[in-house]
Order: sequence, then C-alpha cells, then structure tokens
Amino acid sequence: MVESSQAKAKLAALRARIEQLTQQRAGELAQRDVLGARLREAELLITDKRRSLDVLHAAVTMAERRRSVSIAEASRTRAELDTERAALAGQVVAAYMLGRQEQLKLLLSQSDPAALGRLLAYYGYFGRARAAHINTIRARQQQLEAIAVEIERQSARLETLAGDVVRELAELESARTLRVNALAALATQVKTGDEELARLKHEEQAVESLLAELASVLQQFPPDGAQNFEQLKGRLPWPVVGRLVASPHDLPNGIVIEATEGAKVRAPSAGRVMYADWLPGLGLLLIIGHSDGYLSLYGHAEVLYKSVGDRVAPGEVIAGLNDAAGRSARLYFEIRQGRKALDTRAWLKKNP
Repeated sequence: MVESSQAKAKLAALRARIEQLTQQRAGELAQRDVLGARLREAELLITDKRRSLDVLHAAVTMAERRRSVSIAEASRTRAELDTERAALAGQVVAAYMLGRQEQLKLLLSQSDPAALGRLLAYYGYFGRARAAHINTIRARQQQLEAIAVEIERQSARLETLAGDVVRELAELESARTLRVNALAALATQVKTGDEELARLKHEEQAVESLLAELASVLQQFPPDGAQNFEQLKGRLPWPVVGRLVASPHDLPNGIVIEATEGAKVRAPSAGRVMYADWLPGLGLLLIIGHSDGYLSLYGHAEVLYKSVGDRVAPGEVIAGLNDAAGRSARLYFEIRQGRKALDTRAWLKKNP
C-alpha cells in the first residue's frame, strides 16, 4: 500500500519526536549513570552485530543456493553436450561409411532423376543437421565454460562471506564481554539492599516516564488501520514460546517468559513501533502502539529487528533473544493502555 504524502509526513514527525525523546534519555543517562550508559552502548552494539550476522547468514544461504543451481546447470549442460557429441559421432560414422564425394557417387549410381533429387535433398538435410550439431556443441561448450567461471566466482564469494561471519562472531563475543563487564560493575556499585531498592525504583520511574511520553505521542499519532486490540483480550498469542518464570527485578504488572536460546519474538497483534532502544531495568526494549491507546512492551531482547515508525503485522518477527549457549533467554512482556498497567496474563491465551 502506497502511503500518501500526508501519511509520510505524519510518520516522519512521529519518528523525529521519538528520536528526540530517545536521544534526550540517552544524554540524561550518560550524565547521571556512567555504568548504565556503558551497558546501553554494549547492548546496542550486540544488537547491531546480531543484525549484521543475520544479513551475512542470509547472504551465505543465497550464495550457496546459487552455487548449487549453477552446479546442477553445469551437470545438465554437460549431459546435453555428451548427447550432442554422440549424435554427431553417429552422423560422422555414417558419412565415413559412404566414403568421400558422397554426392558424386549418388549421381553416378542413380538413373532415376526423381530418386536422385530426393537422395540429394536427404543428403543436404543430414549435412545441415551435422552443422547444427556442431554449432550446438560449440554453444554448449561455451555455456559450460561460463558456468564454471560463475561457480568459481560464487565459491570465492562464499569464502569471503565465511571470513566476514567469523569476524562478526568475534566482534559479537567481544560486545557480549563488554556487557558482562558492565553488568558486573553495576552489581559492584550496588553494595546494600537500600541501594538496590533505590536503583529498582529509579528503573521503574524511567519506564513510567517513558510510557507517559509515549502515551502522549500515541494520541497525536494513532496507528492507522490497526486491528481492534481490545477484542483480543484472553486470545492474544504469546510473543514467544516458553514458560512463565518469576523475576523480582521486573515490573509487577508484566510477565517474564523463559524461552529457548535465540528464540524469535513475534508481534501478537498489528501496530506500529513506538520505541526501540535501551532502557534501565529492561535492557533492549521494543514498544508497539496498538489501537485505542494500547501498548505492548518487549524487554530484555538481544536484537531488535524493527525501528521506530515501522508497521508490524500479527506474527511478524520483531526481536530475538540471547542465542549464546548457556545464557539466559528471557523476555519481559507487558500490556498497557497508555500509562495504565493491565494484568498481562489475562490478555494471553492459556497455552503458548
């Protein structure tokens, strides 16, 4: 669907407004909480590397597919070439059996002009057929040589991509190490229970403040054409398959779903992305605006596949969880209506 110039302007204003909010919060975080800012940078770097790896893996898959197609085409062309060569060989043997000067022998051995004409016509046909086979063989040979060059090019491309994947994986692990170090520094900073409680309250306030701002933005830029979200209560698909786990460090109204490593998070309903950045307490966070002022929150992701302003369809992949072996893969999920906290469990289907 082609958006009108008015809709594009509206979307640009939405993105600009939320970008302003995001940068403002990042600046405030950098001034107030150096360790938190360091953690934000590490997690944003991780999501960038995960997205780069996804692009590389897709490119590898495509290159392997193209190389397989080329190899199959080469095999098919080689078989056709062998068939053409065999046919030509049969014609050459037949011509040899007639000996040289086939046409002169036919002329001297025939007394019936009509029969002679037919034989000469057949002879011409066989001659043209031989020439056609020769031309086809040349074309097949050239085609085979071109395919061989293409296979070599694709093999080199695969080798380059493999090197890129190795480099990106190393950089991803380096970013994860930075994240681990930042988390350790934050844990060291919180020395007493009172300090931890103060940090948790501050994180909750950060979420509430952001949601208040987004609720205001959502009133100005309601998601166009979104399905009626309110009708989905009790029937909303789980954003990721897993099991509910207790987590005392998250907001009391949301839920935490433990999933398999690297699980993909899917939008349970249509809407538009209102926020896609890092937030204290919830890490990499994606917020989708739905109809009637409803918001859905997806926290603790390791990679975000959507940006502010993007439309999302039901079931579309929007984020990914940690895919490192032996590490936590948990998603924080919450439903709000503007700033109003809702019982998230009441919105979901009974089973994932």
